[in-house]
Amino acid sequence: MKGSSTVLLVALTLLCTCKMATGEDNNEFFMDFLQTLLVGSPEELYEGPLGKYDVNADAKAALTELKSCIDGLQPEHKAELIKLLVQVLGSEDGA
Repeated sequence: MKGSSTVLLVALTLLCTCKMATGEDNNEFFMDFLQTLLVGSPEELYEGPLGKYDVNADAKAALTELKSCIDGLQPEHKAELIKLLVQVLGSEDGA
């Protein structure tokens, strides 16, 4: 579990250092990032939500490891994360 926590911390650090816009743009970026992380590929992360940022080799390695951890989850756990994301995205529409 320690390794997973470290990878998560790296991902959160990356998000905080991307110099994102404020307000609603942050929410949109974060949700797009999470969605791609859960169901996309690392390449889709760099072409999509991270496309306008210069992601260095170490950050790419960390994201690839994080994606590998997510892909290694039990199918029912990954499905629950996707359900949660859908729920959050649904609540954004009604807000």
